Amino acid sequence: MTRRMQIITWLMWLVLPLTALRYWWAWDRLPARLATHFNAAGQPNGWMTREAALEFGLGMTLLFLVVFTAISYVLQKQKASDAGSWALLGLFGVVVGVIHQGNSSIIHYNLTGRPIGLITPFAFIPVVIVLLVIFLGAKRGKALPDAAVIAEEKHASLIMGFIVLIALVGALAAFSQVSNPAARWGAVPVGLALGLVAAFAWSGFQYRFSPAGLEIRTLGCRLRSIAAEEIQDYSIGTWSFWRGYGVRGIGSCRAYVWGNKVVHIRTTQGDVYLGHDEPEKIVHDLDMVRQLVR
Repeated sequence: MTRRMQIITWLMWLVLPLTALRYWWAWDRLPARLATHFNAAGQPNGWMTREAALEFGLGMTLLFLVVFTAISYVLQKQKASDAGSWALLGLFGVVVGVIHQGNSSIIHYNLTGRPIGLITPFAFIPVVIVLLVIFLGAKRGKALPDAAVIAEEKHASLIMGFIVLIALVGALAAFSQVSNPAARWGAVPVGLALGLVAAFAWSGFQYRFSPAGLEIRTLGCRLRSIAAEEIQDYSIGTWSFWRGYGVRGIGSCRAYVWGNKVVHIRTTQGDVYLGHDEPEKIVHDLDMVRQLVR
């Protein structure tokens, strides 16, 4: 990670003392019980004590900051500074910003009595979409020249898609019951990401092999192109559940996987992992690409 990324990561931590200062500044003017849960019209329908609201707001902010900082540390270790890494960092900033806005809105309502508008968090959705597109677009490589397709493979998971969808429904139901809207608002970009993951899992990854190289696609979009001359070697391997599924990896590493079987491709641009239930087919197709290049 570049020094600028390190600075931005630590700047996000300023949200924690800023939230505490916001409560401290208004503490004596806040009622003993704060309105912290609101309906769709922005009217309160749930309350917490000042102390509980403060602890919950700071606790939720701290949780997200710790997770985001841990991921940023991995970026630092890999010395990643591509567009995808910046987009990921930007997404973290959006989530932290939405949580801070939620805490500020609670204080503002309890001081002024003005209804909380629920439009603000949804205004971040276009930003989240743009950041996700940038992340997925990073490490795409140049489009391959037109060439006859010699083999096509598909790697999808209906089960994983349903699991993610169930997780999304469960998360939305849980956050809807949380008394602090800051947490619910912070879940907006997370929920959007889960919805996209479910769509990715059902559509799957399409691998197209040609004499020009390998192209990886999903939902009709090109995710990655690997020119034949960039491929150094490849081998069958396993993928740990703890490494996650979907489009994974930061820095020079990228994985496109919905299961535990992969083909590890080493290229001049970094490592690529292709998931497939029958990885031997991927190896066979890559062998054909190499033979045609020779």
